[in-house]
Amino acid sequence: MRSAAVVGTGLIGTSIALALSARGVVVYLIDQEPMAAMTAAAMGAGRAEEPAEAVDLAILAVPPAELATTLARVQKRGLARAYTDVASVKARPMADVVELGCDLTSFVGGHPMAGGERSGPLASRANLFEGRVWILSPHAATSEQAQHAVESMIDICGAHLLVMRPDEHDAAVALVSHAPHIVASLMAARLENAAESQISLAGQGVRDVTRIAAGDPELWLDVLSANAGSVADTLTELARDLERVTAALRRLELGAERTSDDGAEALLDVLNRGVAGHERLPNKHRAPKARYVTITVPVGDQPGELARLFTDIGAAGVNVEDVFIDHDPGKTTGVVELLVAPEVAEELSRSLKG
Repeated sequence: MRSAAVVGTGLIGTSIALALSARGVVVYLIDQEPMAAMTAAAMGAGRAEEPAEAVDLAILAVPPAELATTLARVQKRGLARAYTDVASVKARPMADVVELGCDLTSFVGGHPMAGGERSGPLASRANLFEGRVWILSPHAATSEQAQHAVESMIDICGAHLLVMRPDEHDAAVALVSHAPHIVASLMAARLENAAESQISLAGQGVRDVTRIAAGDPELWLDVLSANAGSVADTLTELARDLERVTAALRRLELGAERTSDDGAEALLDVLNRGVAGHERLPNKHRAPKARYVTITVPVGDQPGELARLFTDIGAAGVNVEDVFIDHDPGKTTGVVELLVAPEVAEELSRSLKG
């Protein structure tokens, strides 16, 4: 790939442009808000201008509801030889593309499973997609040349390709992304009018549960509207469980014996199912499920403390699988949790204590 055009320079579009530009691809940045394209260009993502001739690939980083009309427009003017999108919904946008009579041979539906609660070009980064899954949903009419162009982009971005049917994709993301966002928003909404004394007790747990609720509401309205049926199906199942949990808690509230009351049994069932479901989450792409040991390290709230910790970890030659940081506002220390393989946990603990 030698040239590309990114239409829509938000978080995803600019991150793709940064990754491609870093590999020497000439990237043209197009946005209905010129300032967004210029901001992305200033970050090194490409040129805030339209190409003089057709590029190898155009990436349409626009909301799902705008995909079909955007694709029809850029195909009509011959922007690229191949086209893809990054919308987190696939079935309805593809139906719109077909209905508008777009050229299906040059289009490949796509969705990188990466993002963040912040939006806009300033939140972008070139390594956003490294190690992440990138789903493609090609139409039966999609040409091999178009799919190869998109696969080349995915490879440059460091992502892993996964092909899924549009309806299969939408049901999957409803479960692992869209419904969780609604749940996070509902939980975060409970905090809006909470007493300050209650908010002051908030720790990492509630931050983890509500983190994604900080996403752009207008963007999420587009996403949820386009995948409403699948999200509703998932939330209907969740609502049934919530009803059972609420009823169980009310029974326990009445003072029934905890060991024999079916309220406790219902709660225990949900908690056990939660553990089982969490255990199924993958650690790394294509890697077997592994168990890790957590090492807790107190860290002072002074400049350079985290840097010193990671320098010490590097000196110990131990690979850290994941990191969690808990820093309560107003306190002078925080806690860093390091997840490592069991066989190196003792060695790392000894090294850090030394």
